[in-house]
Amino acid sequence: MQRLRCFKSFRQLLRSSCEGAAKQANSSRSYSHGPSSFGLLFDIDGVLVRGRTLIPGAKECFRNLVDRNGKYKVPVVFVTNAGNCMRQTKAEHLSHLLQVEVSPDQVMLSHSPLRMFTQFQKKCVLVSGQGPVEEVAHNLGFENVVTIDMLREAYPVLDFVDHNRRPKDFISPSKGLRPIDAVILFGEPIRWETNFQLIIDVLLTNGDPGKTWISTQYPHIPVLACNMDLLWMAEAKNPRFGHGMFLVCLESLYKKVTGYDLKYEALIGKPSVVTYNYAELLIRQQAEKLGWNIPVKTLYAIGDNPMSDIYGANLYNCYLQASQRTRAKVQAKSCGGGADPTAEAVDDHRKMTAAEMGGSTAACVSDEDLPEACSSILVCTGVYSREQQELPSDPAQTVNEQHIFHGHRDFRFDPSLTQPSFVVQDVKEAVEMVFHQEGWPLE
Repeated sequence: MQRLRCFKSFRQLLRSSCEGAAKQANSSRSYSHGPSSFGLLFDIDGVLVRGRTLIPGAKECFRNLVDRNGKYKVPVVFVTNAGNCMRQTKAEHLSHLLQVEVSPDQVMLSHSPLRMFTQFQKKCVLVSGQGPVEEVAHNLGFENVVTIDMLREAYPVLDFVDHNRRPKDFISPSKGLRPIDAVILFGEPIRWETNFQLIIDVLLTNGDPGKTWISTQYPHIPVLACNMDLLWMAEAKNPRFGHGMFLVCLESLYKKVTGYDLKYEALIGKPSVVTYNYAELLIRQQAEKLGWNIPVKTLYAIGDNPMSDIYGANLYNCYLQASQRTRAKVQAKSCGGGADPTAEAVDDHRKMTAAEMGGSTAACVSDEDLPEACSSILVCTGVYSREQQELPSDPAQTVNEQHIFHGHRDFRFDPSLTQPSFVVQDVKEAVEMVFHQEGWPLE
């Protein structure tokens, strides 16, 4: 129940922060929309770009999404598992590539839902990744941040894998840091061996790497991880290793040394439900700015990775269906009495694991404003290729088939969730298909 209240408070906080801008927008314009209301969730890498190269059709696709004044016709949010940058930077980059205005409020990075983990914001956190990770952490509300480089400087004898980076001659004494309370993994770092060594040091010393390892210290201090993608697509013909691969290695190293499984306080980014729940709030914000006075009924999630984009959208769709069943139960109980409806609501959602929900502090929440469904659209311009991969033709038969699972260790593999609602060639065809599906005209 405490987790449920925590998540509701987060939703209320985010919603209230959007209301001011939405009311101002509503007072100045009201958009007359078609017979149905929907929102679009765009993955970026493999859907709109490959590396720094714009995918053909992406720019034309967005010409259908804005009017002559450059205003969006429908709510649009960019949901990416990338996380080694600021939202403003990503928005500016997309605006330049697509030649339409993209605001930071339309961009959701893998770490964005970390704002809800307020219990860690005053604690000392070690952050791993590349790019402006310290600035990102502060922007998310974390007040006491230690980077891997700061840890190396404070304890110069810890990082000894690369001979060229070892201290020469005199080794300065260690500088004591405040004990680390939690570890946040933003994304794949540049020097994996350094990050592996120092993170393991922190976990095995209860946050004080100047002390001796205590392999029996279990469970370890909290670990929060963003972006579980094993692979992602850039300019190369074949996928590249993602942060999910770094997590696989870290988990293996920790278990090899201690005999215990590495535990996560939070696993966020696609395909976790909390990520899509957060994205839905941003879609609602965009709909309010457009002047819509009816709720968004359907979300369309467009992606190139069956294991993160498609699996996540389908998992969220399962959550939405469960939420509808929960609302029906609550209404029935409130009318006819009987067992506590809130308890049943939580029990209904517990069919999903804590990892699938986003972590031990994320809770499934019944909300009457949630969409009715989330449809998944797979494009063939990124990780998935029709020539190289086959999707299950019959989801009912996939349970008995052998499949390679590229998802995270803590997720239950349901092969049917890799089956997209639609398969199209590229993002342009995806948007055209959605507009046709919803009865909206294309210019």
